Amino acid sequence: MDQNFWVDRWQRGEIGFHQVVVNAALREHWPLVACPPTAQVFVPLCGKSVDMHWLCAQGHGVIGIDLAEAAVAGFFVELELQPARTRVGRLECWQAGGYALFLGDFFELGASQLAGVQAVYDRAALIALPPALRARYATHLAAILPAGCRMLLLTMDYPQQQMPGPPFAVAAAEVRELFAADFSVTLLATRDALLSEPRFQQRGLQSLQEQSYLLVRQS
Repeated sequence: MDQNFWVDRWQRGEIGFHQVVVNAALREHWPLVACPPTAQVFVPLCGKSVDMHWLCAQGHGVIGIDLAEAAVAGFFVELELQPARTRVGRLECWQAGGYALFLGDFFELGASQLAGVQAVYDRAALIALPPALRARYATHLAAILPAGCRMLLLTMDYPQQQMPGPPFAVAAAEVRELFAADFSVTLLATRDALLSEPRFQQRGLQSLQEQSYLLVRQS
């Protein structure tokens, strides 16, 4: 799976992964992230997630990044905002209304772009990546986040052989293996989610758990 996979899906409008309501786990667990109301929040592989609207409504400035121009452009179109666009290395930053969304490759993002970030919300990044890229993602995230940065990570766990990803299954043991060297990792909740995901049942899933974690970047 290469970068064109996601760009093509956005261009074709194959975005069944896009939620039109705010994620329930975000609402429930965000208070445990315990970052100041005015803190900047980073949303990796953000798409045009409405969760960013919710974060902004809490007072946060939102920084996101996505490969697909259709996603970034669509986000601002739906908010009826006209973003200013500036080049930042190989990335392009679209800014308006308290949002700064980078268009381009997550791995091109540097620490300077996230210097003011105090929290991260990952609902759709880690589970969108195959195993080899998950390790690279965790390493790069640790390299570019400030010390003390706190992160709400949402994952899915299911028998991978029952359904090809994405979204991919990421077990608790893998989360700890990926992040424990640089973050403290706390499992906040596990929820049986199969009944609420009929599209995954149609793809062959017989069990599905959604898990929420709090990660804190160590110094």
